[in-house]
Amino acid sequence: MPEILATPGLGWLVFATCLAGLVRGFAGFGTALIYLPIAGTVLPPVWAIVTLTIMDLIGPLPTVPRAVRDGHPRDVLRLCAGLAVTLPIGLAVLLSVPPEAFRYAVSLVTFVMLAALVSGWRYRGQVTPPKVYGIGACAGFLGGAAGLPGPPVILFYMARPLPASVVRATLTLFLLIYDGMALGLLTAKGEVTLTPFLIGAILIVPNLLAIQVGAAMFHPDRERLYRRIAYTIIAGAALMGLPLWGDM
Repeated sequence: MPEILATPGLGWLVFATCLAGLVRGFAGFGTALIYLPIAGTVLPPVWAIVTLTIMDLIGPLPTVPRAVRDGHPRDVLRLCAGLAVTLPIGLAVLLSVPPEAFRYAVSLVTFVMLAALVSGWRYRGQVTPPKVYGIGACAGFLGGAAGLPGPPVILFYMARPLPASVVRATLTLFLLIYDGMALGLLTAKGEVTLTPFLIGAILIVPNLLAIQVGAAMFHPDRERLYRRIAYTIIAGAALMGLPLWGDM
């Protein structure tokens, strides 16, 4: 444990975790978009993804029973079918490119997601079952290559005529399954070692505390303000993650 606490950049990881948790608490999204760009400056790409998945596995667990009840099971199966096909491909890309490429990819995907959110872009076509498979496949590749499976699902599900509770529950189940599959595949490849696993475990506590603080800060009548703050923080994290500035 002393060696883990002496990990270079651990302070930055705790900072990124708390910042991501606060935004997740009052805006409802943004954990990976904030954590990964910053974590990529102090950790190898695989370690950044492992610490995120470990840290983020615990928080949603109490919501799983409700997510199973409220979610769209057929869509979860379709998304996960696409995920299963392309996640190994994305991970193969991740393991074959230099860390700088990972950091550019994370920041680029973050900027694209942020631009879509700020502009209010919505997919106008009908989201048919074959397209859901495709969305899952896109999410699987991005989840493997950049640790960001959420953006494709979030953007396209905004277009579906489904209650917000159903979309949220479906996304929660999908991301939990992604975390399990990504960790399983990386473990099978021998990429999950004790150090990143323990770092992720350490970050669980500040993550949960920050989410609770962020949720306590939330007031419905200030939702637009919170979103603007979230967008600003996400943009700042994406800029920090660019290799142009070097490592922290």
